[in-house]
Amino acid sequence: MVSDDTELETIRKKKFEGMKDAGLKKEPEVLVYSSPDCPYCTLAKEYLAKKGVKFTEYDVSKDKEKAKEMAMKSQQTAIPVLQINGRIIVGFDRQLIDDSLKKAPPPKRDELLGNLFFDPFSI
Repeated sequence: MVSDDTELETIRKKKFEGMKDAGLKKEPEVLVYSSPDCPYCTLAKEYLAKKGVKFTEYDVSKDKEKAKEMAMKSQQTAIPVLQINGRIIVGFDRQLIDDSLKKAPPPKRDELLGNLFFDPFSI
């Protein structure tokens, strides 16, 4: 019986620590779909770099799979397309970029399912 109580207490502590970590501000996840000869793509990347935002860049002029992915996500073929914390921005719009960087990313499926079985009365 004592080992069951100890095991339950360990599980509760881990769950509680996970909940505290979930509230921490994380670095934004930024993807940029662009082309080297696009002036607005260059502006968008320079703007993100000036703000100190790390991003992953995909050259859609060379990578046809990423070009298809971009078109599926944005329903557009225009570039640049930015994906910031799961939000899609077509074109270079400073205000939308800043707003998206401020917003927290939507919760991931695993995080939602992890909290599904949480019993708040067990703490």
